[in-house]
This record gives sequence, C-alpha cells and structure tokens, in this order.
Amino acid sequence: MAEVTDDTMVDGRYRILDRIGSGGMADVYLADDTHLGRRVALKVLHRRFAEDRDFVERFRREASSAAGLQHPNVVSVFDRGDHDGTYYIAMEHLPGRTLKELVAAEAPLSQLRAVHFGLQLAVGAGFAHRRGVIHRDLKPQNAIVDDNDTLKVTDFGIARAGASEITETGSIMGTAQYLSPEQAQGHGVTASSDLYSIGVMMYEMLAGRLPFDGSSAVSVAVKHLSEPPVPIAEIRPDIHPLLEAAVMRCLAKDPGERYGSADELAADLEAAKAAMTEPGATAMYAPVVDEVYEPLPEEPRRRWPFVLLALLLLALAAAVAYALTRPQEMAVPGVEGQQVEPATRTLDRAGFEVRVRRQEDPEPAGQVIDQDPESREEAEEGSTVTLTVSSGPGTRAVPLTRNLSPDAARKRLAAAGFKVDDAIERRPSDDVPEGSVIGTEPPAALQKPIGSRVKLIVSSGPEQVRVPDVVGLTREIAEEQLTERGLTPQVEVEDSEEPIDRVIAQSPADGESVDEGARVVITVSAGPPQPDPADDPADDPVDPMPDTVRVPRVTERGRDEAADILRGRGFKVVFVGPGRNEPEGAVVDQDPGAGSDAERGETITLTVDPPTQ
Repeated sequence: MAEVTDDTMVDGRYRILDRIGSGGMADVYLADDTHLGRRVALKVLHRRFAEDRDFVERFRREASSAAGLQHPNVVSVFDRGDHDGTYYIAMEHLPGRTLKELVAAEAPLSQLRAVHFGLQLAVGAGFAHRRGVIHRDLKPQNAIVDDNDTLKVTDFGIARAGASEITETGSIMGTAQYLSPEQAQGHGVTASSDLYSIGVMMYEMLAGRLPFDGSSAVSVAVKHLSEPPVPIAEIRPDIHPLLEAAVMRCLAKDPGERYGSADELAADLEAAKAAMTEPGATAMYAPVVDEVYEPLPEEPRRRWPFVLLALLLLALAAAVAYALTRPQEMAVPGVEGQQVEPATRTLDRAGFEVRVRRQEDPEPAGQVIDQDPESREEAEEGSTVTLTVSSGPGTRAVPLTRNLSPDAARKRLAAAGFKVDDAIERRPSDDVPEGSVIGTEPPAALQKPIGSRVKLIVSSGPEQVRVPDVVGLTREIAEEQLTERGLTPQVEVEDSEEPIDRVIAQSPADGESVDEGARVVITVSAGPPQPDPADDPADDPVDPMPDTVRVPRVTERGRDEAADILRGRGFKVVFVGPGRNEPEGAVVDQDPGAGSDAERGETITLTVDPPTQ
C-alpha cells in the first residue's frame, strides 16, 4: 500500500491535509471532504489488518452499526470504504484535546467537573448500548473534550471490530489499565464491561491516579482480577460519599454487582451532583481552614496625666452606656430532638443566632442531639446558640464475603455494623462452590450507612446446560455443537451400518440438563463390520432397504446452524423468505416437517425471516 501523504486523494473524495494521530489499529488523518465541503477525521487501517478477511468483515459490520449512533456525546461516523489495498472510516472531526491529556494536565479534577464528564460518558454509552453497540475499549484517549467541556466518545463500535485486549498467544494488548476483569480473562464482553471502564476513568479524574498500575500489562490485569481498589476517600478526604459509592460500584469485580445499565449510573451521578450543590453541602465536605489572627500593634504608653484622666472618663462613660443599652437576657428555647430546620426557625424567632455543627450519631440524620446554651438557660438576646446535629450513623464499606459460608458471611457483615436479610438470592457460578457466598447486594467495597440492610448472594453451582441432539450428525459437526454449548465431547467408535463418522448414539441424551463443561459421550460409526473370509457373500440375500433418515427440528435456529444440522444428516437445503440471504436470519418453517422420514439427498426447504433488530 502506498504511503498516505499530504494531498493524497482517498477514494476520489477525501483530500489528506495532515496526520493527527496513530494507534495500534489505524492512522488518523485530517482530511477535506471535497463532495460536501467539510473537514473530517479519516481513520485508515494498518495493512496487517486489511489483509485479514475476518477482521475486515467485523470492521465493516461494526462501522455500519456505529454509523447509526447519532448522539451529542458520540463522535459521528459518516462513511466507510477502501483505498489502495486497505480500508478507511470517515468520522466527525472535533477540535479539542483528549480526556487523557486534560487529566494529565489538571487532575485531580473538582468533583462537579468529574461528574460532568462522567455523566456525558454514561449517557453516550447508554445510547449505544440500547442499540446493541458495545465499545470494548473505553479509555480517556478515546474521549474528545472541547473548550466548553463538552465530551464526545470516539471509536464506538470500531473498537469492537478489533481483537479483544487479550489476544495472540495470551498476551495483553492495548491499554490494560482500563480493562474490565472479564476482558482480562478473555471472557465475553457486555455493556457492564464499558461501565467498569467508565469507573476507572472517573477514579483517575477524582484521585489523580489510576486504581491499578504496574510494571507490565500482565501485572495490571492481575490486579484488576484480584485486588480491590484503594477507596477514593483515603486519597481525597473531601470526596462526597454518594460520588465515591457510584465510582466504586462501577469497579466491582463481578459484572452482576455493577450497575444494570448506564442509565442507572447516570441517575446516581445526578443524585450525587444534587447532593453536592444543595445548600450546606460545601460546608459539610470542604476542608477546614484555621483562622489566623495577627496581633494588634502595641500602643505606646501615654505618660501625661490628663490623657489618663480622659481615658478614665471614657471608660466610665462606656460602663454607663453598656448598663443603659445592655442586651436583655432571656431563656433559650429547648430544641433537642427536633430536625435542624424547624429548630433553627424557633431560635431565630426567639432572637438568637444559630451555629450548626454536625457529628455522626445513631439518631436520624438532621436531628438536633445537643444545644449550647441548654434549654431554658438564660442568654443574651442576639447571642449564638450552637446546635449539634446528627449526620447519621456514618458510612462504612461493605466487607468482602466471597467464598465464605453464609453463616461466616453473616457474622462478618454484623461485625461491620450491617443487618443481613434472612432471605438469600441464589445464582449459578463457575468459580464459587455451591453453597458458598458469591457476593452481596449492595456489593463489597461500596460505602453504605452503618445499620443498613445487606442481602447475600449464594452460589447454586455451575450453570446448567441443555444437551443438544447430535445423533445422525457427522462427528465434526456434533463436536462443534457440543463445544459451542460449553460441553466437552468424548468420542467412542463402534461398528455400524451407518456411514463412517456418523453419530449413532449419545450420553447424556438430548434434552438433559448438565453442568457447564460436563462430558458428553458420542458414539461414532466405524462403518459396517468386516466380513468373515469364511463366509460367501454371494450366499447372503440382498435386502434393498431405502436409505431414510428422520428429519430433525431446526425451526427457531439460525439459518447457518440449521443448514449445518440438515447437511450433516445427508440432506440438501434451500432457503426461501425475506431473510434467506442473511446469515443471522431465524428459521421459522421447514418442509418436510420435523419427525418425518426422508431419503438422504432429499431437499429440505427452510423459510427464513430477517434477524430481529
């Protein structure tokens, strides 16, 4: 492929002006769209990816999906095509800097500014998730911020076209600091993985450092899997508890303990923002600054008697004036046990100033637990009454209970000051033994009020898998179907009149439920037994039985999967219907029907509908 240089015309439309970036997958150029007269960012694939047909097909599909994401917080994809042996995507060009550059220059950010960026990340991600597009590589390098602090996420959908962060002989590629634990293990990636990455980005914005770092990508990935992040409050004591709780929930190791959607995260960030901007919030969470008093300059001593006499006269006059204008003393109203707002109004109407100090206490938040002066004590009108107000019992991180027995988990939670629900929730788990605790709701490390309720989530053992019917399929297709279901095929060979490599029996049988990873024994035909040389085959009668096969049920399967099953049993297949040319279309009818007998080589007609969008 020829080098893309300034003034190169790509695909007869885009004139290259300058290279503005380079990454592991592509180079990015500033270009003029000569058809529409606008500036665009042109992402041109590296040659090694352009030569991988599977990659290019995924790239094409995901670019098409991303082109449908029109949202204020997502960079728009305008066009895609090929040029000189490689492929490109034309995207919206944004002036500004990456969020990574902003954080490097200004972190730690103010809490409200971090919430401002976090909300835009969550809203943009939620919009894409609702349309079936997962980013898979959310990091501050993929977010552009303009001069008005408007943020847009780039590479939505394109990141999904590339390989996982863990690829190529088990090595870790890309920016490991923002990977979710499931990505670090090479497991399936969901919308929850994007939320974990947003949590890492917000942690970095607020703390001025990453939750996990190390000397190599592998060491960072291990920390994502095994170590809890340091609570932000230990790095930044002024952090608001609601904001810290939202970030730490995003960073839960188990995807099931994170937010169910980006919209839920956005709602909690809005709640934290409201709590930080309500009256009095700044006083509760701002650091205390000691007042500094400078001594007054010492007055030079006066030695003249008449000056001393004048001072005595002034002092006498002041004493008389004070006696005449002395504030009236009155009884202080008792407001202990009231909420702070009505208590303040009562004292204000009585003519007193009010000072509020807060402290943790078992009494409900906002309740007056002490006052100085005390109730009915005499004090000067206009003087200050100090109210001590409960800020609630305080918060504490929910302790880790994973792999404990339910009784041990209850004791650990009770010792930390939490109440445990009697009812438990059971979920399947491949990692936690049956009967042991997977985690809690709220999840571990989340800051919650002392005394709040916690529910235990207990493992019901590995997830159950339904064994598919593979009798009549070829050995290769049968093994592939079992492996796709998470089962382990074990092959046994037996003489049979069935064709060689045809599955003639299976155990467990079709429809049984077994643990994921369980072994399924399939018996494969070795062909007819060899005749005994002593026998004369000419003496054997010929029984010309027709070669018939039971037609399996393939409706509700994908088009390609259904075709593989039927062809594995010796049938020919034709497709009809509006989705006949779409690989992901669903089979809604078959002719002949399931259970009927048909000769091998006969054609089965499948009616295919387009996939559900």
